[in-house]
Amino acid sequence: MWISNALISVLRLVIGVTARWESPPDLSRQRIYFANHTSHMDTLAIIAALPPEARLNVKPIAAADYWGKNRFLSYISQKGLNAVLIDRKPAPGKNALEPIFDVVQAGHSIIFFPEGTRSSEALPGEFKSGLFRLAETFPDVDLVPIYLENLHRSMPKGKHVPLPIICTIRIGNPMQRIAGEDKQVFLERARNAIVGLSK
Repeated sequence: MWISNALISVLRLVIGVTARWESPPDLSRQRIYFANHTSHMDTLAIIAALPPEARLNVKPIAAADYWGKNRFLSYISQKGLNAVLIDRKPAPGKNALEPIFDVVQAGHSIIFFPEGTRSSEALPGEFKSGLFRLAETFPDVDLVPIYLENLHRSMPKGKHVPLPIICTIRIGNPMQRIAGEDKQVFLERARNAIVGLSK
């Protein structure tokens, strides 16, 4: 926990990390926070935006090919951020989402990036199917959109040192569920929920 708190303090010093909620968070609810992804700071920025009591039960989802590629990054991601590492290119017959299903089934909230990789654009690109599969498997878990503003400018893809640009984390209300919704319709609606927070 001390590692996470130290990282959050540094992040707030450099980029501010102002959180703006559409309505007060219901901390009694299990949640899937989903956001645009433009920077290696994204996960920590979202954690910093959450109330301290919400951080205790939230697990970010991170790519094992980056966050597990050496002992330092593995320590930061798992001990500092409490992340779940997944294989973005699993072996044939292996479900890449299985570790995520396990932690949600265990009652944890998660932080998820539906694009599957970082983008250099301010607005999210096309969503992969993972968010739809999570929504179908866990219909009682809230789906909460987040727009990360300016992180693509503070620490864009390919950079390793953040610029001191004030960044805002805009956290929306949970998405409404629509029974039997088509996958592509759902994914576009989820993307639009993030885009709507950017305005």
